[in-house]
Amino acid sequence: MVILITGASHTGKTMLAQKLLEKYHYPYISIDHLKMGLIRSRNTDLTPEDDDKLTDYLWPIAREMVKTAVENDQNLIVEGCYIPFGWRKDFDDDYLKNIRFICLAMTDEYIDAHYDDIKGHASDIENRLDESYLNPEWIKAENQKYIRGFEATGEKVVLIEEDYISVIDKLSH
Repeated sequence: MVILITGASHTGKTMLAQKLLEKYHYPYISIDHLKMGLIRSRNTDLTPEDDDKLTDYLWPIAREMVKTAVENDQNLIVEGCYIPFGWRKDFDDDYLKNIRFICLAMTDEYIDAHYDDIKGHASDIENRLDESYLNPEWIKAENQKYIRGFEATGEKVVLIEEDYISVIDKLSH
């Protein structure tokens, strides 16, 4: 089984991946780690600010890793925001039946009520070096982009509306 986890920044993708890793002992790949490895090694001229270009650049690599895992009947957790809205078109049914897809997003109301918590937990799993851009409006816009984009392609988006911990706990069981 391959578990794809995506969603807007600060929604808890990495936290969910960590919980699934601890529960199932599946190998874990962070697309963000792949991104930074390619950028730091100078294997690309892209920068961390090139989000749209990074999806086009990173997804073909992550996609083929997913295919390889499925073909070898191996378990894998792949987490990151660089999974395109139309990701399913890249796999036939034999692959899709072995992929669990999870997209996390927060509602505007949740962000308004819990912004300080969101900001306070931003580095719980991975250190974030620059959070100067972070504000409620930016988080709302990012979440709405993911909700609209994935719902437009028929994907179910897991909305965090009230209790973040219960949503993550439910998804990790």
